[in-house]
Amino acid sequence: MSQPLRLRALRGATTCSANTAAAIDEAVAELVDTLVARNGLDGERVLSVTFSVTADLDACFPAAIARRRPGWEHVALLDCQQMAVAGDLERCIRLLAHAWMEPDRLPSHPYLRAASRLRPDRAS
Repeated sequence: MSQPLRLRALRGATTCSANTAAAIDEAVAELVDTLVARNGLDGERVLSVTFSVTADLDACFPAAIARRRPGWEHVALLDCQQMAVAGDLERCIRLLAHAWMEPDRLPSHPYLRAASRLRPDRAS
């Protein structure tokens, strides 16, 4: 008999090369693809994803990009603005996802591009 799935909170972050819809789309797609691949997720196991962006990113909504993913029609998605702190990383997109995972699988939290400096222990 298999063990029941566990609800896990997953973090991650990346940066954009510019404040354009294309650059944000590329960064969000890479971040979400990496999160899904590393954690063995599909849309039915992802409950919600909250994206936060630094104030210098306003060309489009990251959640709108994630919403286009096949199988993510029922995932609750939300965008918000990251708290502004002097010296914070520029053009940064962070995420917090809640997903059902196998109990023996360790969560993987992707920190990509320049966001790797936020969590060097989880950089990829």
